[in-house]
Amino acid sequence: QVQLVESGGGLVQPGGSLRLSCAASEDTFRSYRVAWFRQAPGKGRDFVGRISGSGAFTYYADSVKGRFTISRDNAAKTVYLQMNSLQSEDTALYYCAAGLEVGRWDYWGQGTQVTVSS
Repeated sequence: QVQLVESGGGLVQPGGSLRLSCAASEDTFRSYRVAWFRQAPGKGRDFVGRISGSGAFTYYADSVKGRFTISRDNAAKTVYLQMNSLQSEDTALYYCAAGLEVGRWDYWGQGTQVTVSS
């Protein structure tokens, strides 16, 4: 069982930046692929991006490509989501999820709120 805790959300002005963290409870975390998802009010949960266990491979949704970067520090059991050039459309509850198999996300955090507003 892997427990995930997101942090780093908050209120930021358009054009600003935030870095979210996803901290895991288990040392085996390094074996897990990790993804970030987000859910805006009244909408479904959308995929943001993912990173391989080693951190060597990343993949992003078109809506965030070039603005968001996912990285990880396996020694710290933490995955990061660096968000730059934030727009109002990025306002959402951001979740991290972990899984071992392609297409399966078995463990989820509780989410951290990001609000982009002037």
